[in-house]
Amino acid sequence: MDFLPVSVRINGRSILIVGGGKVATHKAQILHRFTDTATVIAPEVSDALKQLPFTVIERPFEEQDLEGVQLLFVCTGDRALNHHIKELAAKRGILTSVCDDPKSCDFISPAISRQDGDNLTIAVGSDSRDVHRSIRVRNRINKLIEEGILDIK
Repeated sequence: MDFLPVSVRINGRSILIVGGGKVATHKAQILHRFTDTATVIAPEVSDALKQLPFTVIERPFEEQDLEGVQLLFVCTGDRALNHHIKELAAKRGILTSVCDDPKSCDFISPAISRQDGDNLTIAVGSDSRDVHRSIRVRNRINKLIEEGILDIK
């Protein structure tokens, strides 16, 4: 195993998402389930991402954007740029997830089950080796909860 399953305090942390396309939007939508506070920087940002309550800056990434950042998601779709940003972040000690590149990640996002208004979160991870399996298991858990077979109250 490469990744330790943990929960990270995000309240009061500076969170940055670099990228504005499909993958960045997906990460931002997941993040929004836990916080309304994050910044997104990309030359172009999807309409769905703009609907979230995050600060959106439409321009290319600049190194000074990392100032004060504590948690970083890099999702530009440009592998060379993603790795460059990861290197800059590593020099600053910023925990970084390089989307779709687990070998470059300090952390990865599991498949998450969370009911609105509930403080219980169920995370299913596969050490980034079988993401689809993690999603299938999470979906089975959700179905068991919905059918009343698995009581989480």
